[in-house]
Amino acid sequence: MSDCTTSQRDALTAAALTHVAFDGWSMAALRAGARDIGMDAEAMRDVFPDGVADAIWNFSRLADQHMLAEMESADLDELRIHERVAWAVETRLAFLEPHREAVHRGLTWLSLPQNALLGTRLLYRTVDDMWYAVGDKSADFSFYTKRGLLAGVIGSTMLCWLDDQSEDAAETKSFLRRRIADVMKIHSARKRIQSSRGRVFGSLAILKDIVEKRYRLPDKGDSRVT
Repeated sequence: MSDCTTSQRDALTAAALTHVAFDGWSMAALRAGARDIGMDAEAMRDVFPDGVADAIWNFSRLADQHMLAEMESADLDELRIHERVAWAVETRLAFLEPHREAVHRGLTWLSLPQNALLGTRLLYRTVDDMWYAVGDKSADFSFYTKRGLLAGVIGSTMLCWLDDQSEDAAETKSFLRRRIADVMKIHSARKRIQSSRGRVFGSLAILKDIVEKRYRLPDKGDSRVT
């Protein structure tokens, strides 16, 4: 990405979001957002040279940063790891709530074959940031299994959330806790997984490759709060 400022990226993302519900994640939405903030076409291309892909990347980064900032300021010491994970997911969803249609449109865009790798990268970044933020320091086989399991939890929870009409997303929160109860039993999961290590590494190969920087995310700003 070009040497534009983070504030320019964030301003254009925020402006474009008001148009995404009608135009989807498209160049039309980006151009409309740019006009709203007085940004010309050349400047818009400098901010997001890869167009929609950069805009969605930045939208996901903003959600991750909000989640991490909230986790940093909250007192989570009394919560167990799985409770911190649930809190983190709910905090990220709270940030996304005003932009539910944009999330739906974004997931549709990322589901296209040509965009699938970006979707995997963004999901991996979210689960990696989340695990570090809740205090996980693993560096062994469980490093990958934990991230793979949490990716599944977040993916299914997002789909539930998109259809949730309950007050304060109560149905999503209940679903999330059931999913975490099912899959966050890391020690028992490791025993089952290690018995078929080859199959699991095959299914998590893309995550492993990203960790080892064989599919490195573009250097567009670290989402972690320091």
